[in-house]
Amino acid sequence: MFDFAWSELAVIAVVALVVIGPKDLPRVMRTVGIWVGKARAIAREFQGSLDQMMREAELEEMRKQVEQATNVNLAHEIERTIDPAGELQKSLDEPTLSPPAAPAPEASAPALPPAQPDAPAPSPVPAKSGTHD
Repeated sequence: MFDFAWSELAVIAVVALVVIGPKDLPRVMRTVGIWVGKARAIAREFQGSLDQMMREAELEEMRKQVEQATNVNLAHEIERTIDPAGELQKSLDEPTLSPPAAPAPEASAPALPPAQPDAPAPSPVPAKSGTHD
């Protein structure tokens, strides 16, 4: 705080002895001692408050770090580390079946006329006769 050498303190004591006088000097020294003690106590309390605030700030920071560590989705972090692009997951997924496409109508096959309910159905193959030509 203040840096006084022994020579400076001796000069201050001689001036105080001359100005105050030997009769009142002990009472003044006692009062100065009380005030210096109070100033030191206030400085100590202030320093303690600053230290306390620093510890609380560090504890708050550590509490936030612990909270972040406990809120981590471990499965997601592992998956992101092992397969960042998702290619492995896509290769392991079951393939999805698409609905079958409707068959295209064949243009070369002749269309049969609709069957009539009372008439016999026409035979597509002509009957062969028993004779050979």
